[in-house]
Amino acid sequence: MLERPKILHYWSAVMTYIDKIERDGFAVIENLIDRNILDRIEKELQDIEVDHLASQRAGKAFGLRNLMSAVPLTRELANSDSLRSLIEPVLRGKARVVRTIYFDKHKDANWKVAWHQDLTIAVREKIDVEGFRAWSTKAGITHVQPPVTVLEQMSTLRVHLDDTDKTNGALRVLPGTHCFGRLEPDQIQYWKQQQNPATCSVKRGGVVLMRPLLLHSSLPSLNPTHRRVLHFEYASLDLPSGLEWFESITV
Repeated sequence: MLERPKILHYWSAVMTYIDKIERDGFAVIENLIDRNILDRIEKELQDIEVDHLASQRAGKAFGLRNLMSAVPLTRELANSDSLRSLIEPVLRGKARVVRTIYFDKHKDANWKVAWHQDLTIAVREKIDVEGFRAWSTKAGITHVQPPVTVLEQMSTLRVHLDDTDKTNGALRVLPGTHCFGRLEPDQIQYWKQQQNPATCSVKRGGVVLMRPLLLHSSLPSLNPTHRRVLHFEYASLDLPSGLEWFESITV
């Protein structure tokens, strides 16, 4: 069984991070995941074969969709009591894991991500439902942009396998921008001028929690070392009219 990670000063930390997510749209929690668990996940990542679900640059994988199927230990981690105890207070009820992605920014896969919101979700198949738009397929998985009301009942948890700061492409966010719904390009430009970005520096074993509608970006790494992230998305609702989440594990 997966060992339960420790949370220092648990109850005070809960109140602090929930308030911060409500206000700013994100929170960083350090020293959450046990290093032995990280070592085991890293070993599984090294052992898997890069297939059609993996993206490659210079012949090296930098992204993997359907992570829980490819690396079974991440399924246990995503479904663990420790991560559930973080996510459920944010979503105010039972949650489920609905999408998992692995990112690895390194010297052969070093990219810039422009300011954006996470507006798409992964589903099992396309079904025309009012309010769901911009259908696409990524690595064989069906994606769609749902109504804002769906995104508002979701939260992302990013587990860091490496120390991450501004030198190796740490996440940057514009605090509070999750409060304004789906933003048009001119509104994104406005908030870039009005709000100072915050850099989500986090040590190995720490996590970043964020709302999908929070404006975020990242710069190319100045440091050739890895910046590996396990990206877990959670939701607290069922999709309407026969639509199903691509991955759905109630936690």
